[in-house]
Amino acid sequence: MKILVIGSGAREHTIISALRRDPEKHEILAAPGNAGISAEAEIVALNPANPKVVTEFAATSDVDLVIIGPEAPLVAGVANSLRKAGVAVFGPDKEAAAIEGSKSFAKEIMAAANVPTGQAWTVSDHDGLLVALDASGSPYVVKADGLAAGKGVLVTEDRDAAIEHATFYLQHGDVLVEEFLEGPEVSLFFLSDGHTIVPMTPAQDYKRAFDADEGPNTGGMGAYSPLPWLDDDFIATVTTTIAQPVIDELASRGHPFIGVLYCGLIVTDSGIKVIEFNARFGDPETQVVLARLESPLAPLLYAAATEMLESVEAPRFSDDCAITVVLASEGYPENPETGREIVGLDRLPVNDHVTIAHAATAWDGSDLLATGGRVMSIVATGATFSDARAHAYGTLEHISLEGSHYRHDIALSVSS
Repeated sequence: MKILVIGSGAREHTIISALRRDPEKHEILAAPGNAGISAEAEIVALNPANPKVVTEFAATSDVDLVIIGPEAPLVAGVANSLRKAGVAVFGPDKEAAAIEGSKSFAKEIMAAANVPTGQAWTVSDHDGLLVALDASGSPYVVKADGLAAGKGVLVTEDRDAAIEHATFYLQHGDVLVEEFLEGPEVSLFFLSDGHTIVPMTPAQDYKRAFDADEGPNTGGMGAYSPLPWLDDDFIATVTTTIAQPVIDELASRGHPFIGVLYCGLIVTDSGIKVIEFNARFGDPETQVVLARLESPLAPLLYAAATEMLESVEAPRFSDDCAITVVLASEGYPENPETGREIVGLDRLPVNDHVTIAHAATAWDGSDLLATGGRVMSIVATGATFSDARAHAYGTLEHISLEGSHYRHDIALSVSS
């Protein structure tokens, strides 16, 4: 197949690497890509969030499948435009993608579908905020209603910090104050063709910037899969009580969800509840989920895009343990330093258990530079989590980026 992957992060690099493992040899294009992606796909210079530009390119280039990685093109309606032109696209229309683009809409859908989640208050001004904070109590959970690149959520016992966070995002739209839910978090992806859904394998990510869950929230500093502490019926329970009801509710409203529904979940004493939904593969969880995928990826995504998921074999995952550790620029997430050289990738020891997924990298002549906050993901597999951690952290010792930081405790709690 000729496949166009939209996006420029480690998620998209991981998707492309998985596509290249398929038995069928695909022609892969990427827009806009990054330095690492350029070694595995043809880079196309176009604005990925411009529906007209993306559609014209895909239609005139005989692209068989478009895979939309990040949320911004989905909310901008790129998938709508592609479908209207008859191009198969893995990614929901903007109406369905609102389940990520608006947390208030997500709560509305969950209420209609009887999906378990925490109580929430939507506020649009300072007075409403104070009332909601009084109602929720501490710890305070404050979320930007719209997209915020993974940085719009604050969980704090400091009321003044909650007010400051909410006040900033109220400049851009509504804010949600939510009930605090306690328990381990789980990310679970479902492929959907609008009606039929297929679960992937669970993962857990690490949102805080520093070890022991210290520091500010980030877009994600690492992840691991599988989750040995989950009940055997976890996936079945989420499928029947959360994912399928949400997909059915969206379809009943005339907005079938075609793509991947990211279920951000929490296992509480009173059962599994939804923290949030995303309308695309999560980053960095994609890195560990696809590291364990043994089935060809393209047939799965194409079947979802063409409403034929019932006709393909369910994905198979290895028994390997997988972890990913994110290397971040100095100052991330608040004010990342960019433009610094990354050294050592060309001298890494050969290790079949390790792959590097680039996120914010670019070539400047012969130098590889960091261009953003999350620079790259070190992805490692092993028979045990201890093995995978040894592979990942051993690799990181050979990579140098001035001022960079990463967490040292990814999957430490499940290592043996």
